[in-house]
Amino acid sequence: MRRSRSSLFSDLAFLVFLVLNFICIVFIAGSPDHYIQNIIILNIAFLLALVTYFTTVTAGLVLNLAFIFGYGFFVLYQTVSEGGTIGVNTYFWLIMTPLLTVVIWVFTSRTRELQAENELLEKKTANLATVDENTDLRNIISFQKDASLFTGISTRYSIPLTLLVVKVKYWSEIRRLISEEQLSEAIYDVSKLSQSSIRTNDALYLLDKEDATWGLLLFTDREGAKIVIERIKLKLQELNDTEFSAKYKVNLGLKIGAVQYEAETVENPFDFILQAKKQLEYDV
Repeated sequence: MRRSRSSLFSDLAFLVFLVLNFICIVFIAGSPDHYIQNIIILNIAFLLALVTYFTTVTAGLVLNLAFIFGYGFFVLYQTVSEGGTIGVNTYFWLIMTPLLTVVIWVFTSRTRELQAENELLEKKTANLATVDENTDLRNIISFQKDASLFTGISTRYSIPLTLLVVKVKYWSEIRRLISEEQLSEAIYDVSKLSQSSIRTNDALYLLDKEDATWGLLLFTDREGAKIVIERIKLKLQELNDTEFSAKYKVNLGLKIGAVQYEAETVENPFDFILQAKKQLEYDV
């Protein structure tokens, strides 16, 4: 509701600004004797409106007060020196100039509200996104939530839980050899390979898309995890010998680290990942 109201006020302020511009044009066209003076004042009015747009309404109103005093002094000088009278032209600009500033301020403030709301929504969407859009795999945000559940089940029912962290060897060098489209395909292919190597009650996560890192939560001990590791590497070798060699022109290799969950040593999900990553050093 608030968003709709801000959008409505912004649209109305813009329409009013256009109407005021039209009124100014008609007024200037109807006063050919003061054409140059009116054009100069109109440009000043637009300048004050622009200052308000890029700064604050306070700055715009202060400048408008300065304009009113300056223009009033100029009109008074003309009246005294030339013996003229204060006409409609003077009152028109004394009202129209601050009015343009106020309308621009309303438009600007509502537009900035909408921009702030959009940024907030984008941040919330990014924080709530738990699935990678290209691979449909759960990401590290989802891992953080699920790991607490998995570790709770492991502790309560004394079921061994092991985390595998899988990385593509020499990924930074591979990124320079193949295109961005092929990089995405490689991540997708390795994801499918890993998914097909685990059971339905285990879970696969894409922890880091830029560094091609996956996490696998397995309800098994270290010995059972070794079987999964061998299965993944064997399937990768088969694909390297057939499909991958022609598709990517390079052989994809994996480094896999495994750590079994222990409530005494694993403080949180990120510590779980860190301990598993340390095991990557031993997989050469």
